Amino acid sequence: MNNLHIIDHPLVQHKISLLRDKNTGTKEFRELVSEIAMFICYEATRDLPLKEIEIETPIAVAKTKIISGRKLAFVPILRAGLGMVDGVTALVPAAKIGHIGLFRDPQTHSPVMYYSKMPDDISERDVIIVDPMLATGRSAKAAIDEMKKLGVKHIKFMCIICSPEGVDAVREAHPDVEIYTGVMDEGLNEDHYIVPGVGDAGDRIFGTK
Repeated sequence: MNNLHIIDHPLVQHKISLLRDKNTGTKEFRELVSEIAMFICYEATRDLPLKEIEIETPIAVAKTKIISGRKLAFVPILRAGLGMVDGVTALVPAAKIGHIGLFRDPQTHSPVMYYSKMPDDISERDVIIVDPMLATGRSAKAAIDEMKKLGVKHIKFMCIICSPEGVDAVREAHPDVEIYTGVMDEGLNEDHYIVPGVGDAGDRIFGTK
């Protein structure tokens, strides 16, 4: 199953180029992450079901369509995923937000979960997990594992840049999860950073080192 969707829209590709530039400052980087997230979310929500309703316009009664009751939740992986929340909620303001905290053990590079706080009805919602980078795929797999433990049936993963290794890892562990991304890069370096990537997305979003 081809569950990888690369959003090759010119605006997405242009903004990713600006994101990569080492001279892009914190404010602009943060704004770009939010904007790119909005564009990718537009595609990730393309399959939301619609229902027909009637609305009175100033001229006549119109048969038109609205989203049909599908409840969404966005779950950013802390901390870098927070940079994508404003962009996605600008499109779907009624969505609820969960949070999952994972950090990478510096020795083993394995994800360690330190926080998970979800809406009470998370099992009844479609969930889109957001994180700017899909590198080794370990954090993504851990976040998806957590969602499935909580009873979530429909899960998508949304990132800005991914590596072939990360995509393969998620596909192998969770072939049912659709991945939406702006671009696939060459691969990972010895420190498990995406090459050419953007560096540490969290540090660049929040201005930390």
